[in-house]
Order: sequence, then structure tokens, then C-alpha cells
Amino acid sequence: MSITKNKSKSYICKKLFGYWRVRIMYSIMIGYSSFYLLKQNFSLAIPSMIKDLHYTKTELGSIVTVGAILYGILKCFFGLISDKKSARYVMSIGLLCSALMNICMGFSSLIPIFTIFWTLNYCFQAMGMPPCAKLLRHWFSPTEIGTRWSFWSWSHEIGRSIIALISSPILIYFGWRYMFFFPAAVAIVLSVFLFNRLRDTPESMGLPSIEEMAEIVVTKEKKFENKEKKLSYSEILKMVFSNKSVWIICIANFFLYFGKMTFLTWGATFLIESKSVSLITASFCMAAFDIAGMLGAISAGYISDKVFKGRRGPVSTVCMTIFTGLVALLLLAPNSYWVCAFCMMGSGFILSGPQVLIGIAATDFVSKKAAGTANGFTGTLGYIGTAVAGVGTGALVDHYGWNSVFLAIIIASFISAILLSLTWNKKAEVLIK
Repeated sequence: MSITKNKSKSYICKKLFGYWRVRIMYSIMIGYSSFYLLKQNFSLAIPSMIKDLHYTKTELGSIVTVGAILYGILKCFFGLISDKKSARYVMSIGLLCSALMNICMGFSSLIPIFTIFWTLNYCFQAMGMPPCAKLLRHWFSPTEIGTRWSFWSWSHEIGRSIIALISSPILIYFGWRYMFFFPAAVAIVLSVFLFNRLRDTPESMGLPSIEEMAEIVVTKEKKFENKEKKLSYSEILKMVFSNKSVWIICIANFFLYFGKMTFLTWGATFLIESKSVSLITASFCMAAFDIAGMLGAISAGYISDKVFKGRRGPVSTVCMTIFTGLVALLLLAPNSYWVCAFCMMGSGFILSGPQVLIGIAATDFVSKKAAGTANGFTGTLGYIGTAVAGVGTGALVDHYGWNSVFLAIIIASFISAILLSLTWNKKAEVLIK
């Protein structure tokens, strides 16, 4: 009789666990997509803002740079808060406040005011990613997280592709100010949705830990994963900042983000000015960049899980090497719509893999109790790269032209590939029973 009860209890537990995993996954995908509606909208509005307000690219690029520096620093801070406190509160409050800052952007016209509100927006944007990293590590095992995390990372591309596709009609019929108003209205509603749907850990719902559910045996070096003891703030920080492998992938992320964020921030402007394409064509190329990225991310995650058995370094290294070649092709190719579309789609497909895998690798190298902090640290270095891509790229274009920018991207992506190759054999030390 007791055996039957235990089997019944186990069956119900697995069903509940499965239900909550699905709920957590779709909620953080919808939520993080919304963050990108409130972040990528500015770059798409830049051409119209230049025409209407007569600012230089350096001036508008400086708005991105100031916000990106704080964003990177605060990602690590909010990662620490998410690890110690509630990912649910951090993410939902961050989305709501980011929406309010976008509304303020829509009512602004002066560079100093833009800079203040966009910087504050980036501060609240930093509350999006670290909670997702914590939730993914607590609800999915290290032996499946490459595929699951990559699937979740579609939310980046979903958010960016949606805002890219709707940007043309918004800009043409309503003007650049509504590029801030419309996404903000959607995000306010979804912040309430997030607060309702998210829960921090399986244990908080009376369920077993992911290790118990997946029947994971943790190796000697990782036995602290199963301890009930909560880590202090200092212990979490020490665990992250004393790890050499974490430092290597974070520095690689700096160079990766310089290339990717240059494409995302200045891609539409580059295509219009240098390749002589229309606003609509540029918007579709940017959407293609993000849609291809969705396939690239899930492919990279699956290959790292199944082919390389949890090693993220090999896939990341190969992807960054290929990206170097695509950038060179885009720079040297004639002004052809098809060449632009191919290079943009290929770059989106290739870049999304290492971007996602670096975040996963950071959490592989530390305890899941420090997952938010480790992932936040990768964001800190990544968004220093974004800062350089903002004002640095704008200044390069203004003084030396677009060729200098693409030469810088080629050098940065090659350095990133070399650094990632140093983690070729690193992976999370777990086994399945």
C-alpha cells in the first residue's frame, strides 16, 4: 500500500514540476522580450531623430554609452540581489520602471534630458537578465540547460524582431516619439503578468530541487550545490570573481558585444547611408538579423549539449571565427540588397550562439546559488563593449567613415574567438545517475 502511495506521490510531483517549468519558461520569454521592446526602439528611431532634431551621430551615440556603462555594472548588482532575494520581484519591477522611462523619452527633445532618462532606462533594464539566469539554473539541470537556455534566448530576438517590424509603420504614420510610447504601454501590462506568473525556486513551491528531480550526482568539486546553507553576499562574490574561467569568458564577451551592439545600434543607419538601401529595407534586414539569431541560438545550445556534452567553448570559438569572415564580406561586397540580407542574416545566426553560451558557461563554472551574479558579470563586461559601440562607433563614423568601424569589429571578433578557445574543455561537473 505504501509503495502505491509513494508512486502516486512521485507521479503528482513530476506533473507539478513539469507544469511549473513550462510556466516559468514562457513567462520569462514573454517578460524578457518586453525588455527588448524598450531597449532596441531607440536605435531604430535614430535616423528619424537625426532628421527631426538635427543632432550628430556622436551626440546620439553618447546617450547609448552613458546608459550602457551603468547597465553593465548594475547587471552584476541585480544578479547578486536576485541570488539572495526574489527574482520575481526584481524582474517585474524592472520592466515596469523601464516602461515609465520610455514614456519620459517620448516627451523629451534635448540631449541632456535624453541622456538622463535613457540612462535610468538602462538601469532598470539591468533587472531583466539576472533573474532569468537564476530561474533557469534552479528549474533546469546543467545537462539540459544549453538547449533550454538557448530556447529562452529567443526572447532577445523576438523582442528585437517585433520592434524592428513595427518600426516602419510607427515612424511613418506616428513619428519617432511613438517608438517609445507604444512599447511602454505593452510593457506596463506585462509587468503585472510577470509578477503573477513567476516563482523563484522549486523548493519555494514545496517541490524537490532540480538535482533531486533530474537525479543528478554532483562531483566532489560541486557538492556545495546540494547544501542547505545559504551563501552570504561575500561568498557569492568571491566564488565569481576568483574564477579564472569566468574572467576569460567575460573579457571575450566584451569584444563580442562590441561587434553585436554595433550592428544592433548602428545597423539600420549603416545600411541606409553606406549601402544605399531604403528605410523599409533596412528595417527588414534588422528583423532578419534577429530572426536568424533565434535559429542560431537554439542550434548552438543543442550542439553544445549533445555533441560537446556540455562544453560551450568549441561552438563559441567556431562561431566567432565565422562572424569575422561575414563582417569582412559585408564591408567589401558591392551595394546589393541580397548581399546585405545574407550577411545580416548570417551574422545574426552566428552571433547569437556565443552570446547565449557565454552566459550559460558563466553559470556552469560556479554554483547555481551564484548564477545571477556570474551571469550579471558577463553582462558587465559585455555592456562596456556596448558603451564603446555607442559613442565610439559614432565618433569613428563621423571622423573616419564606416570602413574603420568594420575593421574594428573584425579585430574584436578575432580576439573574442581566441579567448573563447581557452575554455574549449571546460564544462559543469555533473553526472546523471
